[in-house]
Amino acid sequence: MSFNKDTDVFRKQYRSEHIGPGYSGKLHFYFTTIWCLAVIGFCVWILSDVSWKEWLILPFTFLYANFIEYFGHKGPMHHKKKLLAKVFERHTMQHHHFFTQDMMACESTRDFKMILFPPVLLIFFFLGFAMPVSLLLYLLWSANAAYLLMAGLIAYYLNYEWLHLSYHLPEDHWIARLPVIKTFRQLHLNHHNPQLMQQYNFNISYPIFDWVFGTIYKGK
Repeated sequence: MSFNKDTDVFRKQYRSEHIGPGYSGKLHFYFTTIWCLAVIGFCVWILSDVSWKEWLILPFTFLYANFIEYFGHKGPMHHKKKLLAKVFERHTMQHHHFFTQDMMACESTRDFKMILFPPVLLIFFFLGFAMPVSLLLYLLWSANAAYLLMAGLIAYYLNYEWLHLSYHLPEDHWIARLPVIKTFRQLHLNHHNPQLMQQYNFNISYPIFDWVFGTIYKGK
């Protein structure tokens, strides 16, 4: 891997200005994981006599979340919008400068702050996105459908975090060496090429809508 002096300088500056001495990447990861698993577990535990039609909520939720991931990444995360300027700043101006195609791996767990979403965003996602949609489904259909939707959305959020983190682990890490992770990691590495990031590989997890809209780039 080649050494990028500009990226190294940016990393040192970001760590100094944005990662406080009390930050723990492991605690950040554990909080996100345990919180999501707790919500998923509660939703599954409270299900009762689920019909086959209600189970169809899960594949719908997966595709819906993948669609939102694609357009959220392609849109405000890479194009500055007035109300979502901080999203653009954190992703394009910070994440893409902290991790480049030549320096994709984090150097310690403290760098997790530049990979994982802030915990407050998880709460916002739950209260501002997953909860209202689930409540609407509860009123229009059934409690089972609402809990399945909630479980599916939170599971996708956690899946997104796990996969994205795996792409930025050192290449010799056992997780990074898994075949499926290596494949997805390469797609994400191509996205971190400044010449490609505005045009290709916007699905950070499964490249379904990149394939649908012809924005997948596997490299030459």
